[in-house]
Amino acid sequence: MGTETAAVRRGRKFDQVLEGAREVFLRDGFEGANVDDIARAAGVSKATLYSYFPDKRLLFMEMATRQCQRQADEALMTIESGRPPAEVLPRVARSFLGFVLSDMGQRIFRICVAEADRFPDLGQKFYQSGPMLMKRKLLDYMAAAAARGELHTPDPDLAADQFVELCKADLWAKLVFGLRVSFTEAEIARVVEGAVATFLARYGR
Repeated sequence: MGTETAAVRRGRKFDQVLEGAREVFLRDGFEGANVDDIARAAGVSKATLYSYFPDKRLLFMEMATRQCQRQADEALMTIESGRPPAEVLPRVARSFLGFVLSDMGQRIFRICVAEADRFPDLGQKFYQSGPMLMKRKLLDYMAAAAARGELHTPDPDLAADQFVELCKADLWAKLVFGLRVSFTEAEIARVVEGAVATFLARYGR
């Protein structure tokens, strides 16, 4: 069935299929993932898999979306609107880095980039299901902190984006270009502390 008319159908083994898909996609990538392997990993027949997901693209998008939403939900739990920025922002930074530096986060990111030309909506779905949700919650928190006189952010969108970029300083580039595969707690703490200090130096009151 063409992707223009294909639709996801939920059923009793829906989660089982997604777990099998997660294992295979993260191991083999989007292009290398084989539907037979996914069905085998999920413990279902290929007919059952296709009854839920008429094409591989929809299956990947559902798997990636679920993983991003799970991480976003965890990140949102760290944002307590009534707490001061010096307390909340380090938690947000660590939660964000916990996903983007993880093996799963890296694999999903690489697959989205690799398939961006053929399936541009993969990257859009990835962004909307995780990073965008986190940014919206961060913007809500910044507005509350500004109302209390703790922050001054004339351009909240820019401020939120700058904080995210500060959190990726040094670590992200080394991981993406294969210079490093992991980081110590001290290295992560250095970046988190620097990101929060720089952000508050510019926007704190």
